[in-house]
Amino acid sequence: MSLAVVMSRALDGLDAPAVHVEVQLANGLPSFTLVGLADTEVKEARERVRAALQQSGFAFPHNKRITVNLAPAELPKESGRFDLPIALGILAADGQLDALRLAACEFAGELSLAGELRPVRGALALALALQRSGDTRTLVLPAASARAAAQVPGLDVRGAATLAEVVAALVPGEATEPLARALPLPREAPPPGPDLRDVKGQAAAKRALEIAAAGSHSLLLVGPPGTGKSMLAQRLPGLLPPLTDEEALASAALAGLGSSVAAGAAFGLRPVRAPHHTASAVALVGGGSPPRPGEISLAHGGVLFLDETPEFPRAALEALREPLESGRITISRAARQASFPARFQLVAAMNPCPCGWRGAPAALGKACRCTPDAVARYQGRLSGPLLDRIDLQVEVLAAPAAELLALPEGEASAVVAARVAAARARQLQRQGEANALLEAGRLDEHCRLDEAAARFLRNAAERLGWSGRRLHRCLKVARTIADLAGSESLGVAHLAEALQLQRVLMG
Repeated sequence: MSLAVVMSRALDGLDAPAVHVEVQLANGLPSFTLVGLADTEVKEARERVRAALQQSGFAFPHNKRITVNLAPAELPKESGRFDLPIALGILAADGQLDALRLAACEFAGELSLAGELRPVRGALALALALQRSGDTRTLVLPAASARAAAQVPGLDVRGAATLAEVVAALVPGEATEPLARALPLPREAPPPGPDLRDVKGQAAAKRALEIAAAGSHSLLLVGPPGTGKSMLAQRLPGLLPPLTDEEALASAALAGLGSSVAAGAAFGLRPVRAPHHTASAVALVGGGSPPRPGEISLAHGGVLFLDETPEFPRAALEALREPLESGRITISRAARQASFPARFQLVAAMNPCPCGWRGAPAALGKACRCTPDAVARYQGRLSGPLLDRIDLQVEVLAAPAAELLALPEGEASAVVAARVAAARARQLQRQGEANALLEAGRLDEHCRLDEAAARFLRNAAERLGWSGRRLHRCLKVARTIADLAGSESLGVAHLAEALQLQRVLMG
């Protein structure tokens, strides 16, 4: 009887717990048994591994009883990522490989019938988990996945194209070259995007966009059709500062959970997600078996744009409430639970009424035909608790075409982005995070008010019937306005502007 153990990792949300692939060869009736709560794709590894070993020129132990155990048994396993460690375990148990050399590595990769290695989903998550564990093992992956995993600093990541290439680097006594070290993907410069100067007029909306970018605040744009709501939203990513290394890794790891092929050109760029208004709650928050991230997690570190927001299903919109507050989403199912980060910047756009022309100037020749009840029902699709979690609510006004043509170009995105970067730098130096992320307990420290400002805010909150959450969000917005102005203290002027940016819809 022979036994070999090969290290690998499973996927559990964004985590990747270690899995011991134990392979035993014993005398008895020839068979190939795979145990350890393996999913259907994992059980199919028996046929892929058998064909890959034979096509790669290795002897398959046909006359042995082969038992493969994926431990721990209570951890669900899915996909073909265990093909490579199973194949190597069989060779080591059969004496064709040195088991001691296998102990220094972790392996993951799907095998084709010809012995080629195919990419695996979540390669960057595997590398992050190995880094957190503190182990010094070498991570061996298919070449396409290895480049994504190599983004994690301090790891030895090797890539291979075939099973034979991996075995050749592990066979004892052979003077073969080791597997090539995977090179990290380069951080791409953001491609030229839409420029803010293309949006004529809309000074108040553009000011709100700048404040949202500077403090990482959520934003609701309300206005008739064709006023530039989508144009404004599309220009927000161009105002945001670059991702930090930690944010870039988390964003790329989440993107890798949905695909086995690394999107190299997207590494280091802020994600922008714009789901259609027919998207379900599961599409937004994630789900499935095993649970996978939804749009809000795929937008982590970037922008989530919801156009025609009231047209989204009510359940989908209400599912945004907890992630907007906590920055995480936990998906619970009968047998599994997965938690994903969801720290996104929400930009929502909507019409003021079903026909869209409520409040439009008479010069446009568009009169609203909606009854007050119809308007109330339409705006009521955004519940009070959801509106309470949106920092800025801005009206985007309609203007006749003749006036638009006469307006000059506005400021370029690069100019506004420089002010945003300076404001963000002040926030990071003062408190280590963007203003929108400040916890309630830290507001007194970083949003101190003098007597006049405190009296102004207290009177406004009482007259408007604000909740504690809305009061805190107004303070955070005012703190961002002060940072843009280079002011260390909060004054009445900062609070007054923050107040004006929260009065379009109040649930």
